[in-house]
Amino acid sequence: MDPPPASSSAASSYATPPQPSYAPSYPSSYTKFNSALNAGLLNPMSPPPLLLDKTRSSPTLFDMMANEQDYHPRTAAAGVHSIPAPPPQPHQLQPARSMDRQMLLQDRIADLIGSCSPGNQFNDADSSDVRLTLSSKDGLSVTLCVHRHILVAHSRFFAAKLSDRWSKQQRTLPHIVEISDCDDVEVYAETLRLMYCKDLRRRLMREDVNKVLGILKVSAAIVFDAGVLSCLEYLEAAPWAEDDDEKVAALLTQLHLENSGAGEVLKRVSLELAPSAVVAEAEVGGSCNGGNSSGGEEVLLRLLQVVLEGKDEKARREMKGLVSKMLRENSTSRGGAIGGDLRKESLYSACNGCLSLLCEQFVRASEGDHSEVAQIARQADNLHWMLDILVERQIAEEFLRTWAMQTELAAMHRKVPAIHRYEVSRVTARLFVGVGKGQIFVSKEARCQLLSTWLEPFYEDFGWMRRACKGLDRHLIEDGLANTILTLPLATQQEILLAWFNRFLNSGEDCPNIQRGFEVWWRRAFWKRNSEPEQPSRLKITAICENS
Repeated sequence: MDPPPASSSAASSYATPPQPSYAPSYPSSYTKFNSALNAGLLNPMSPPPLLLDKTRSSPTLFDMMANEQDYHPRTAAAGVHSIPAPPPQPHQLQPARSMDRQMLLQDRIADLIGSCSPGNQFNDADSSDVRLTLSSKDGLSVTLCVHRHILVAHSRFFAAKLSDRWSKQQRTLPHIVEISDCDDVEVYAETLRLMYCKDLRRRLMREDVNKVLGILKVSAAIVFDAGVLSCLEYLEAAPWAEDDDEKVAALLTQLHLENSGAGEVLKRVSLELAPSAVVAEAEVGGSCNGGNSSGGEEVLLRLLQVVLEGKDEKARREMKGLVSKMLRENSTSRGGAIGGDLRKESLYSACNGCLSLLCEQFVRASEGDHSEVAQIARQADNLHWMLDILVERQIAEEFLRTWAMQTELAAMHRKVPAIHRYEVSRVTARLFVGVGKGQIFVSKEARCQLLSTWLEPFYEDFGWMRRACKGLDRHLIEDGLANTILTLPLATQQEILLAWFNRFLNSGEDCPNIQRGFEVWWRRAFWKRNSEPEQPSRLKITAICENS
């Protein structure tokens, strides 16, 4: 126990003359050592010096350090108390750590608010009528300025809590509301911000699976139906890491969202789920700029068309890079609008023109007319470039659906020599990479149709692509194809991957190596299910019910 604090009388006696001679004096050697120690010249954690002379009558330095308490001046009788500072305890550091975490939270919330598009009223203190404080279980809190009519319109939880009757009972504005015991304050704030977004799915495309799972949990808790549907659509179309399987399945089972379309998501990891309602398909791309084309758009369209029709391949490559850079910079300067001055319809009009020319050349080549066969590779290269632009602006979903429906083009594919047609499979490969990396979100039916129409032609051209395309990232394409297959229901995965297994054994290097995807499917379909202790019991009960 620490000694009591010195009294005022004791403090006044501190300046008295030296004490009587009965107070022992320190040996000079100890005084020098103590001075060096206080000056930082010695390491206080180092061991004491060795005892050199045991026959000396005076105490050694080691003796004095071992019996230090016996050498303190006896000044207690004179009323002077020395109060050593207690060592820092863990609980004394906790307030500082809490303050650091609170500051980090405030910084992240500030970044969240700062990323809002111009005109967004989220956390707008001037127009808001509700001051909402979110508090976590570990003491962190943040206060947001929100709007009652937006919360009520999007969330049935807030509609019940912030009803008209409740609002009339409040005497002052803004209304003060607090939500305590939040699991994650930052995710809760992110969910509230989604209520202010016009295109929730496009906003969620920037997040990873863990963040979307957190938003889904909060959306379900506050009955934010649009948020729940958008999160489920993301999870149904986005590629997962294998480690995410259990997290997704556990949360969806916990939230009981079968009627909202969770069953379609769970089909990717389980063969035993009964069919459930499919979430209605909605277009991922953002709203297009309205009105007539501006002068800037006309110039960009002319540049785009000149590049698409260019004859010199070297110049075309250079100008494609220049036009892509201009489109990117123009989009950024316009605050993230799709393509800046270049509208979505204009981009797709150019794509459709290239696709029409490609189909015409394929028909001629399949009939034996090879006079313009070089146009096949050029138009395929144009489509590949346009697809890159669409993917960068997150509006490539319509392109994928259109390409997946080109069954006649795929049927003519084998009739054209591989040296002229392999560029077409680069377009398919880019779509696989886009889906596999979460850059293109389309429905399960569209992904299945893409593979059904173009997987065989892609296999046939893969050897030519590998040898003829300079700088081709084979592993990127293989990972994209594997991830695309793994986004499908488990039964479809099995059908595609078993067919690939047979082809790979007979083609070798001329077939893409998607062994990693094959292993993931195997563990999902058999290893993980067989390792569950409850699985045999469930199967046994099912068999008994069928026999009865």
